Amino acid sequence: MSLAFDVTEADFDELVVARSHETPILVDISADWCAPCRVLAPMLYTAVNGYAGKFLLALVDADENMRIAGRHKVRGFPTVIAYSHGVEVDRFHSSQTMGFLTKFIDGVIAKHSQGKQP
Repeated sequence: MSLAFDVTEADFDELVVARSHETPILVDISADWCAPCRVLAPMLYTAVNGYAGKFLLALVDADENMRIAGRHKVRGFPTVIAYSHGVEVDRFHSSQTMGFLTKFIDGVIAKHSQGKQP
């Protein structure tokens, strides 16, 4: 499987929750019509490739997977949710700078390396 992959309601638990025990996963919940989503997406791809497997990127089309957005109480797009050891450990919404994104990812990787989350 590649470093970035599509996720649906049917496979979310398998591809995100279960796999996050091994590798932290950022879940990008976005929509095609969302301008901030189109700004953030290239930065997420740059980051996931630059970190070379230290985290994975799960892509959720909010219009096609409204239950995932509802399950996570998403209030705006894009929303990026970090999973580690089967649970959400952090999140942010809206477009951000690459510096913010790097700090966010570094924090998620550090939390993951500390072991199982409470």
